[in-house]
Amino acid sequence: MNIKVGFVSLGCPKNLMNTERMLALLAAEGFEIVAEDVDADVVVINTCAFIESAKTEAIDNILDIAWLKEHHTLKGIVVTGCLPQRYGDEILKELPEVNCILGTGSVEKICEAVRAAYHGTSYRAFDDIDAAPMGGERVITTPEYFAYLQISEGCDNCCSYCVIPSIRGKFRSRPMSELVEEATELAELGIKELCLIAQDTTRYGEDLYGTYALDSLVSELSQIEGIEWIRLLYCYPDRITDGLIDEIANNPKVVKYIDMPIQHINDDILRRMNRRSDKAQIVDVIGKLRERVPGIILRSTVIVGFPGETNAQFEELRKFLKETRFQRLGVFPYSREEGTPAYDFPDQVSEKVKEQRHAILMEQQERIHNECNEAFLGKTLQVLCEGYDPVAESFYGRSYADAYDIDGKIYFSSSKNVHEGQFVNVSITEVMDYDLVGKVI
Repeated sequence: MNIKVGFVSLGCPKNLMNTERMLALLAAEGFEIVAEDVDADVVVINTCAFIESAKTEAIDNILDIAWLKEHHTLKGIVVTGCLPQRYGDEILKELPEVNCILGTGSVEKICEAVRAAYHGTSYRAFDDIDAAPMGGERVITTPEYFAYLQISEGCDNCCSYCVIPSIRGKFRSRPMSELVEEATELAELGIKELCLIAQDTTRYGEDLYGTYALDSLVSELSQIEGIEWIRLLYCYPDRITDGLIDEIANNPKVVKYIDMPIQHINDDILRRMNRRSDKAQIVDVIGKLRERVPGIILRSTVIVGFPGETNAQFEELRKFLKETRFQRLGVFPYSREEGTPAYDFPDQVSEKVKEQRHAILMEQQERIHNECNEAFLGKTLQVLCEGYDPVAESFYGRSYADAYDIDGKIYFSSSKNVHEGQFVNVSITEVMDYDLVGKVI
């Protein structure tokens, strides 16, 4: 039976890894993967449910696909990932268009779920999220020169606003030998940039080796022939060790870029958030990174409107961000999520105030970002080509300063053809909003 399966993958890179694993399992069983939903017999929607906007996006996608079930040839819908893990059978009750649901610990059951959906029957699986397999064969869905490598699963930090521990389970590192083997296979496929991801990458190895081992892992991965760039995301400031800073500074394959979510800077708010770091620690690690890794790009995220955040505490955050000048910054209004301690905190901040504070920080960050981009004018950057834009009549790609699918682009001209995945040196001549413009030299 040649069942055609379409996929919608929502949310973070860690969710995308689960999608790639499910694609591999289905392909191994002889299912046909199709690019267009209209051609599918069954559509799998891998969902995020971290905050309210993610839940809304997931439900909107389910309803869009349900239209095909009612008006076209689609036979079944499978919903996987964070939404069913968080809400369970409520999904089937509230969205009767859905045939089957799988929790985050049940990726391995995707073939059974798709078969059931094809025949119009119900199927559900919620296996132990703390025992779910990590790793395995993947169908890489990112461009042929780039891949994510998930180094651990789950999280024990239990920030008071966050549902991830209940969705993804306890923190578990993958063995270093397994990661090196997978990265070697990716390099053999032509991958040149490897992006390390987890809920908390800087905690890697603590459970297996009794110490933080991200620096050792990076050192091992950098020995793999073909891997040219290694990028670090989701690094908690309290676990950025001197050893890791030295590895970033001295290893030429580690791009001088680190994603370090701080979430706030006021100590009272950080305590209420149940964050492990305080203002002094955050300031200290930023100082170390900038002193020991010249030119490093610092990316962070902050939350505004957390319960009890006063005007003075917000102003402290605004001034800190203005002075610190993160080159890349994400700002998020606090999302009140049931099942988290912060949901029941007193002094909830109004949506209007959240949006006002969000707008203030975004406007400030836009100026900082533009000034940081202007600092690249006249400089030459190594750029990884990602393709050619026929509308702009220009090649485009990224330098060390920009993460895949998150940050800006560099558009550049060249007298010779440049292939996807090829590195070129680009002289920067112009700033264009969040992007840069230049020419190959």
